Amino acid sequence: MQLYLIRHAIAEDTAPEGRKDDARPLSEEGVRRFRQVVKGLDRLEVRFSKLYHSPKLRAVQTADLLMKLVDGESEVMPALAEPPQEILLAALAGFGKEDRVGMVGHEPWLSELCAWLVLGDRQKATAFILKKGGIARLEGEPEPGKMQLLALLPPSVLRAI
Repeated sequence: MQLYLIRHAIAEDTAPEGRKDDARPLSEEGVRRFRQVVKGLDRLEVRFSKLYHSPKLRAVQTADLLMKLVDGESEVMPALAEPPQEILLAALAGFGKEDRVGMVGHEPWLSELCAWLVLGDRQKATAFILKKGGIARLEGEPEPGKMQLLALLPPSVLRAI
C-alpha cells in the first residue's frame, strides 16, 4: 500500500475565546497555501482510496481541502490526535498493494508514526519532521519497520509543482 502522512495546514495561534485547542481553525494563510499543496498533489495525480483524519478542527479542515483527491471515503480517527498506537496499524491492515491511504494528523505523532513504520522505532521521530502542510509518502506493509520512505515533502515543494 501507499501511505501518505499529512500534517495539518497552518492553524490560528489560539483557539476562539472559551474554546479548547481542539477547536483551533486553519488560518486564512493556511487555507490558501494548502489549496496550492492540493493542486500540486493533483498535478502529480495523487488520489486516495481512503482518507483518515484527526478529530481536531484544523485536521478536519485540512482533510476537507483534500476531498477532491479522495475516490473513497473520509473518516475521523481519534487515534491520529495522540501518540501512535496499534489501532492505527489495524486500520491499515485491510488495504491492498494498490491502495493509497492518507492520514491527516499532528506533530510530533506523525513523525513518530513514520519512524515506527520505516525504522521500527518511534524514538527516531526526529529523522522525519513534517512541516505544517507537509507530506511523507511511504510504501509497503503497514507494520513496524516494513515500510519504505519514498518522499518527505515540505509544502513549499508541492506548492511549486
